[in-house]
Amino acid sequence: MRYSMIASALALALTTPASLAATETPDATEVIKIIGSAEDAKTVAGSGAVVTPEQLDVEVNADINQLLKTVPGVYIREEDGQGLRPNIGIRAAAGGRSSKVTLLEDGVMIAPAPYSNPAAYYFPEAYRMHSIEVLKGAPLLRYGPQTTGGVINLLTTPIPQQPQGQVTLRMGENNSRDIHAYYGGTSGAFGWLIDTVQRDSNGFKTIDRSNRDAGHDIEDYLVKLRWSGVNQSLTAKMQYSEQVSNETYAGLTDADFAANPNRRYGLTAIDQMDNQHSGFTLTYDATLTENLNLTAIAYRNEYKRDWFKGSPSSLIEAANAGDADAIAVLHGEQDYAGLDYKHNNRAYESYGLELRLNALVGDHDIEFGARDHTDSMDRFQPVEIYDQVNGSLVYQQTVQPTGSNNRLEGADANAFWLADTWQATADFKVQATLRYEDVDTYRKQFANTDRSDTPSFRSSDTQEWLPGVSFTYDLNDNVQVLAGVHRGFAPLGGGAKQTDEPETSSNFEFGARYNEASFFAEAIVFRSDFNNQAESCSVASPCSNGATSGSFVTGEALVQGLEVQLGQTWKQGQWTIPASFNYTYTSAEISEDNPVTGVQDGDTLADIPEHIFSARLGLLNDNGWDNHLIVKYMDETCISVGCKRENDPMLLTDSLLTVDWVSRYPLSEQTTVFLKVENLFDEQVIISRLPYGARPNKPQTVSVGFDYRF
Repeated sequence: MRYSMIASALALALTTPASLAATETPDATEVIKIIGSAEDAKTVAGSGAVVTPEQLDVEVNADINQLLKTVPGVYIREEDGQGLRPNIGIRAAAGGRSSKVTLLEDGVMIAPAPYSNPAAYYFPEAYRMHSIEVLKGAPLLRYGPQTTGGVINLLTTPIPQQPQGQVTLRMGENNSRDIHAYYGGTSGAFGWLIDTVQRDSNGFKTIDRSNRDAGHDIEDYLVKLRWSGVNQSLTAKMQYSEQVSNETYAGLTDADFAANPNRRYGLTAIDQMDNQHSGFTLTYDATLTENLNLTAIAYRNEYKRDWFKGSPSSLIEAANAGDADAIAVLHGEQDYAGLDYKHNNRAYESYGLELRLNALVGDHDIEFGARDHTDSMDRFQPVEIYDQVNGSLVYQQTVQPTGSNNRLEGADANAFWLADTWQATADFKVQATLRYEDVDTYRKQFANTDRSDTPSFRSSDTQEWLPGVSFTYDLNDNVQVLAGVHRGFAPLGGGAKQTDEPETSSNFEFGARYNEASFFAEAIVFRSDFNNQAESCSVASPCSNGATSGSFVTGEALVQGLEVQLGQTWKQGQWTIPASFNYTYTSAEISEDNPVTGVQDGDTLADIPEHIFSARLGLLNDNGWDNHLIVKYMDETCISVGCKRENDPMLLTDSLLTVDWVSRYPLSEQTTVFLKVENLFDEQVIISRLPYGARPNKPQTVSVGFDYRF
């Protein structure tokens, strides 16, 4: 039954008269953008990039990691090879569970609990996105709460002006099937859209002594309704998704990885993530006068998940050290008693109201904004005990949760900002922003399962003023220089104590752009100077001191580097050849000894590679046959601060270079077929060592499919 919606949409498409087939670009009035188009990104008073609808159509990629690897200044730490739970960092914001970047969907915060628990165990389906924006520098102060590295805004399919729709089907190895379908339109004052994603896969790993696959089953639904009146509109957006994925926190020993990187230990056979997400957004937009506009957004997101999984970190560490007993247990050759499998069972909610008032006053475009936000997390995590007997897992008992496994956390936050974009002269533009964050957090931890006891309690309150200014200056019609400075901030989270201080930083950028006809070049130098750099600790991303909750403050740190973008398009007869290249160099180090934590001046920070680059090359024929090569490289990274000082290869990931190839051919004006080969040369390395053991990237994978537009 789950595919009946898609079948109905396709049947409707096949009966739609050709005169109604879509040719117009969808209307995006109900989608809140932070940059705009790819051309807008070339002039923004900061630095930014847009993953365009054209790139999303070409790459038909459901993995947000692979899409964002083509954006300069973005660091990816892969985990499962499928992009189900991404670890995204931007510039000085490291990538652990994407907790140090602001994540938006259509301009609204989308992390499960953005202030108290920002770790992104939920991430929207990239397959249903219309475009993706990445904004860095001082202009990101309009969004927050994370204001150090950058903000990512995921834009969903807009409501079309005319009745139209699309079905995209991709099938590939490992019994994978990805479907995206939508249909919508506008009639008079009313517009609507129905959008769904359905994904199934057996995964690319094989579990020892188990018939269970290592795949996933995902279904995602989105409905939009819009009413447009005279100078005003009201848009309702409703989303629901479910995911069951047989994913684990356990990787492999280095020896087992070398023999077969796509193996999983039988101890992980019962590991499984089960989650549900629902969201509702109501957006009112009104043009009050010719120069005054009001936008009001009410939002609510709920997310529940139970990641049932074991924690064999001590066995993997011992096996890597040569312990024969640990190796035998991992291989199922030796019995073992007392294996813990925890129901990482949590429920999140976040809701709030955001107001934006935009006014044009002479040469000034002024925005005043305010947000009232509340979020919370309810953690109730029983542990099941199993023994391994003759290579099989045998249930013994369940231990009810107390202490850290039985707690509530939350945050109340108020934010205000005032931004002024001033066109001082025809060539000189200044954007100044002042943001204020007032955040109160709490944690209640219980000893009794019925929570009848008096809980242990901690709380914190933080108030921060965050100023920033940036400018662009056009030297001539082709050359523009830009610069900016702003104060960065990261909230403490629900586990913070009253004496804790939030992460703050001073961030700078300076660069230049050249844009002429079919050629574009940009180079930007960036620098982030931390007063008290801090890592966010979780089981998925343990801090450098081994902590799996709270924060690990490493102290003063300096992150600086260079971002380069190049783009050129050539025309040769019936062929068009677009090419682009992005490169990022980053130096990320502790800048002062910290006797409390043991870090030293010059220690390399975790999760930030020194070199990354990507290149895209197209060969497009006038008859519609398109071919594309996408090359991506990421340098080795430390998994903890100071790993290079310790000279331990177990504390480093490997560098990785991959090449993807996509070929698309139009069968008609409405139907295009495609062939895609991911990781063309089948290069697999240790792309991650967190949480437990060596993990591979996705191997060579071939898929075919089609787009049908109606």
